[in-house]
Amino acid sequence: MRLVVALGLAALVVPVAAAYVLRPSTGSPDAAPAATASAAPTPAVAAPPGFPAPPAGAVVFARQLGSDDLALGVVPRDGALLAQASIVGPQGTGVRRRAVAFAVQGRTTAATACGAGCYRATLPVSGRPSSVEVVVGGSPATRWRVTLPAVWPARDAGALVARAERVWRSLRSLSISESLGSGGSTIVRSAWQIEAPDRVAYQVRGGWSAVIVGARRWDRSPGSARWVESPQSRLKQPVPEWAAVSNAHVLGSSSVAGRPAWQVSFFDPVTPGWFEVLLDKRTLRALQVRMTATAHFMRDDFGAFNATAPILPPR
Repeated sequence: MRLVVALGLAALVVPVAAAYVLRPSTGSPDAAPAATASAAPTPAVAAPPGFPAPPAGAVVFARQLGSDDLALGVVPRDGALLAQASIVGPQGTGVRRRAVAFAVQGRTTAATACGAGCYRATLPVSGRPSSVEVVVGGSPATRWRVTLPAVWPARDAGALVARAERVWRSLRSLSISESLGSGGSTIVRSAWQIEAPDRVAYQVRGGWSAVIVGARRWDRSPGSARWVESPQSRLKQPVPEWAAVSNAHVLGSSSVAGRPAWQVSFFDPVTPGWFEVLLDKRTLRALQVRMTATAHFMRDDFGAFNATAPILPPR
């Protein structure tokens, strides 16, 4: 399922809370949000042609670099690492002609272009490398040190993520606190409530609110007390925030509010974008999701599992 929401951020096209897509309306930036249903999650597929997807088997990491995405994929090889940096601009295309290098175990190797926004190098290593530094030329240059998993090669997390998806779909309800940026100074903060099988409510701080119940929805504009009712394509809920999974690996262990969690990263070729997820070790519920995609830098924190207040039509 995908939900289209107009929030006035420029060129937003990315999955957000509960597998939603934020995108500006085709008319005024102040137009009311609209929602549409979509098909079930797509099986793993290739990224769009020309997109600098990570190489097969790579452990993936990603971060924001101004308005660009900067991602790293690392593939272990005998006595070496294959490293790929992916730089994606705010229009979703690879950024060309950047000077990129990788540093590992005190040795720096210049990367070679492998397509639009794609930069690769084979890095000789001795024993288990602890980190890789990505150096992107500029004024000033960006130096990004990435800590590699303590267990190396990293453990495959494909089955773990698949189990977490089944847990997500089995929930009766959940709540989400979200922050979303597009590379500028504006950060959109919102609260979401999800209730099976087809109910959603969200409140954007200082912006729109909506309640969706089955085939009807109600929208309220900023500062207004009036809800406007309209038809709604039925949404199937709850569903994970990603559409497909590749390159899933366990990065290590973490904790959220005292709950031990698996730290997992993967690439979604359908979005396309990079995800880092914290999964409760006991329940496999997603406690936090971070996504890096085209001009979209999102963090979602989850709670109130099966305890979210019922979503009802506004009075």
